[in-house]
Amino acid sequence: MSTVQQLPSKEAPPAAPQAIQNGRWAGFRHLLGARMLEMAREREIIFWIFIFPLLLALGLGFAFRNKPADKTTIAIVAGPEAQNTLSLIQNSAAHASIQAAIVDHKRAKDGLRLGKFDLVIEPLAPGRVQYDFDPARPESVLSHAEVDQALQSGAGRKDVLSTSIFTSSEPGSRYIDFLIPGLLGMNLMNSGMWGIGFALVDMRQRKLLKRFVATPLRRSDFLMALASSRLILMVIEVGLLLSFGALIFHIRVVGSVLAILLIGAIGAVSFGGLGLLTASRARKIESVSGLINLVMMPMWIFSGVFFSYERFPESAQLFIKALPLTALNDALRATILEGSSLASQSGRILVLVLWGGISFVLALRWFRWT
Repeated sequence: MSTVQQLPSKEAPPAAPQAIQNGRWAGFRHLLGARMLEMAREREIIFWIFIFPLLLALGLGFAFRNKPADKTTIAIVAGPEAQNTLSLIQNSAAHASIQAAIVDHKRAKDGLRLGKFDLVIEPLAPGRVQYDFDPARPESVLSHAEVDQALQSGAGRKDVLSTSIFTSSEPGSRYIDFLIPGLLGMNLMNSGMWGIGFALVDMRQRKLLKRFVATPLRRSDFLMALASSRLILMVIEVGLLLSFGALIFHIRVVGSVLAILLIGAIGAVSFGGLGLLTASRARKIESVSGLINLVMMPMWIFSGVFFSYERFPESAQLFIKALPLTALNDALRATILEGSSLASQSGRILVLVLWGGISFVLALRWFRWT
């Protein structure tokens, strides 16, 4: 018998596992997704970004809602002609809007000083009275004009000019119509500054940023991921606040929704860049809190959130209009209330782009991981 030798078969070596190839924007995408999950888990963020602006709009909307005109409160100094003066007011056509009382001289003066009375009338002689009021108080000036008209007409004066009154309370002319775009701009500023600046310093303080040094993640990708997270929230913020205003206060959105979203996106990125710049080197929460408040305080006061910035002196108008929140509020109001086109807001959009672009470049230059 012959023995057949069997040669061992040569098996092919196992194939080496293929390395996972990450694309250019893989780090950006993963960091953006992680940031969104982190914000979704923190309920206080949901409250301050979405619920608080609605509560603020609700409270201010009802506080400044359309209502009958306030009565003016006046005091008539007691004396021989006090009752006659009171009768003239009560017999006038404007008696329903005037609340008058006869009091002694000291009580009348104290009430005017403490704001209890808008106007004090002191009858000096038949057919002659003296008005005492504070010209720095708008309600006192209005009270003087209204009461003088009532007394003059009660004494027999006739108006030679025939006039008529037309009152307007249509959507677009009310305070709430002015307020909602301002609240929207303010909320984009708050969420951009606090949402990015606070989060960045918190990560630095907990040594989380230090771990990114050993990774191939680019500094620009990291900063862009933080700023881009505001864009997603911006869509929800704009839609929620405008829908709330339309349902509760019947605000009429005249402009294009796409233009409003685009302006909001530019504003969110602009304030995101400011937030990055503010927190680029801060190491403690206390430090970045002070810096953010320092940056936002002028815009809270001057940028026309709750009242028009036209009230400030002419010499300050150039500075006010250069602020990013002023440009954002003006662009939102023009688009929402007037239906202005996106092209007509190019100047205000340029202001936002310059603020955001310069802030991001400086933040990229000065940023440190530790």
